[in-house]
Amino acid sequence: MPDAFAARVLAARRARGPLVLGLDPSAALLASWGLADDAAGLEAFVDVALAAAADSVGLIKPQSAFYERHGWRGMQALERLVREARATGLLVILDAKRGDIGTTNAAYAQTYFGEGAPLACDALTLSPYLGLGAMEPFFAAAGAAGGGLFVVVHSSNPEGRALQQAMSATGRSVAASLLEEIGEHNARSAGTLGPIGAVVAAGAPREWDLPAMRGLFLVPGIGAQGATPQDVVSTFSACPGRALPSASRSLLAAGPDPGRISASARELSERFGELLAD
Repeated sequence: MPDAFAARVLAARRARGPLVLGLDPSAALLASWGLADDAAGLEAFVDVALAAAADSVGLIKPQSAFYERHGWRGMQALERLVREARATGLLVILDAKRGDIGTTNAAYAQTYFGEGAPLACDALTLSPYLGLGAMEPFFAAAGAAGGGLFVVVHSSNPEGRALQQAMSATGRSVAASLLEEIGEHNARSAGTLGPIGAVVAAGAPREWDLPAMRGLFLVPGIGAQGATPQDVVSTFSACPGRALPSASRSLLAAGPDPGRISASARELSERFGELLAD
């Protein structure tokens, strides 16, 4: 059996397809919906987002920065979104890309995992470039809470390639070394799939042994950033049932009518479900 977190994701995937709906209320998006770029506009966005997601997907991915920029009122809106989404059975991957060292990571982890966590989510994205070993406080907290993590390995932005594809002392790229380290962590889990996943955009090098990571893959860049469903299929052909493609702007463009967003998301999720079947 998979780890508890991976099992919940796979169950959601079977029920509603693999699509992750990104909920990124940028200033441009709020304006296109006729909403003010302020806390009130953000709260209205949250209402629409919750209604749209409830009828279309099993997983959502709010990008924390778009809420943080509105100060404490924005964080209040994010807390409500996460809490109410999880209460309806949606799984929440919070895209915050945290990652520091030592007690700082332990403090971050308390924000997202465990009893009384103000932003208690199902999974969190991590930036590992202070060393994957420094992420141990996240691994421990997520594990204790039955949560998961997605470590940025191969991002969708071209600016990341120079660092991610740089050769390490082992003779492998930084990204390939991260995948190997994640696989070692997941191998310690009792499950067939471990709790630590990777953010890997479509177009990752073909020589990577993705199944050996023994985790799930969050796949950004679908739609507005140019990646297509066929790109995802090609990249994850060796483990299609573990890919979770994520789209935000291309789907939210159908708003502010939650029914239209829901219909667009459902259609895309069904398509991915057919293309990424085991």
